[in-house]
Amino acid sequence: MKRRLFKLMVAAGAVAMVCACGDDAASNNATNPNAGNDPGTGVVGNPSSSSGVIDPFNPGSSASVNPGSSGMVNPGSSANPDIPTSSSALPGSSDSVIPGSSADVEPVVSSSSVNTEPELDANGFPTIESYGPPPSEYTKDISATAKRGWNTRYWDACKPHCSWFAESENDKTRAGMTSNEAYQSTFGTARNCNIHDVEVPTFTLGNVSKSWFGYEGTRSACGDEKEKGVFTCTDMAPIAVNDTLAYAYVAGTADSKCGKCYHLQYDGHFKDEFENNPPKATHKALKGKHLVVMASNIGGDVAGGNDKLPAGQFDLMVPGGGVGAFDALSTQVNKGAGFNWGAGFGGFLTECQKNTNCGTEGSLDCYQTCVKDMCDAAFADAGLPNLLRGCHWFADWYMAADNPTYYIEEVECPQYLIDHYSSRINTTNETNIKKVTDWSTYKEGDVLDTLHCWKAGEAPAEDGWQNPSAGCENP
Repeated sequence: MKRRLFKLMVAAGAVAMVCACGDDAASNNATNPNAGNDPGTGVVGNPSSSSGVIDPFNPGSSASVNPGSSGMVNPGSSANPDIPTSSSALPGSSDSVIPGSSADVEPVVSSSSVNTEPELDANGFPTIESYGPPPSEYTKDISATAKRGWNTRYWDACKPHCSWFAESENDKTRAGMTSNEAYQSTFGTARNCNIHDVEVPTFTLGNVSKSWFGYEGTRSACGDEKEKGVFTCTDMAPIAVNDTLAYAYVAGTADSKCGKCYHLQYDGHFKDEFENNPPKATHKALKGKHLVVMASNIGGDVAGGNDKLPAGQFDLMVPGGGVGAFDALSTQVNKGAGFNWGAGFGGFLTECQKNTNCGTEGSLDCYQTCVKDMCDAAFADAGLPNLLRGCHWFADWYMAADNPTYYIEEVECPQYLIDHYSSRINTTNETNIKKVTDWSTYKEGDVLDTLHCWKAGEAPAEDGWQNPSAGCENP
């Protein structure tokens, strides 16, 4: 069954950023929406916030997005939504567009495809080895032509920004719902999982009434739902392809676009270096490595470019990178009130930079050992092995580098990132899945409840009379 679902997902992908919380002062909030339902508009959303900070419980804030209204797939769905498309922008200020990028360019599937009968992992995905050798463009030298940017880091475990669908034509970041083609052109909505790391719908039918028919995004664990809500799926943690190439997900700037991919080539420097604050051993050890990332979150606080680093900031999703302002990780991995999750913005590494640990001028080995010890304390017995893997990746592959800089260019997305990004449940812009308020009891293999509903004027005729109102059979 898992293999069949995966093949369906790959086929759909072929046809076709929640709270981003880093350790940088410019990156301490982001987008993590929890949408409400406005029966009067036919669009799912929440009132706007007057604050410039993105509020995950109020996705309509000035720097954030509202989980929109519209629909998706479940075989046999009869629902049909209305919502807009996304356009793409690259991280950075308006004068810092990365070469080769375009607001109108749609993501393209990488030429690196999976084997016909790949070996599947525990989650039903092909193993990383099954995808074959990566394209050479992912490791080519781009230092002569590309602009520079920098990474911060976070893992708040909230429902990703890109798991919500676009709420209106003004939302140019997320999957558009005006048509199935628009929805699939950006690889649909990003997967989300329940507290047990089981994938669940990204959106369902809303509370259909006589005057309203629409869809609602499944609610984020960063809202009041807590353990009943949805989280980032843990297999979106970074993974090494080899010693010099890895894949990961990021939160981009407010003008970024969900589903876009970028090649980062690390240059051995870091954001806040100056004459008396040169690169550390960690930055030098990362130099020359390549990371291909996909935008799965959008953060209004993620910084645009500046004179020295015109490509701006990406907030790297890495377990142990900091729970940020809207922490769902401590709900998912319940270690008790006194557990040390490190700095809210900066996580384990920032904790290791304290003088009681390694200090700010510590050795590479000290930082790696300190971070991995904190990884083990947090995740070794959590029953979520991807979190431990991703946390160790930060120490071992990423060299525990703090806010490193890189050269950046837009690239076609690796199939691995597409597969772990695209919802395997909501594969189109329609759904007939019944709304659920508590996802914590959903288990792998459970059947999702569905309803047969219709928009106003589309009710099935009975004895020659057609009900003019929206409604559902046996709601």
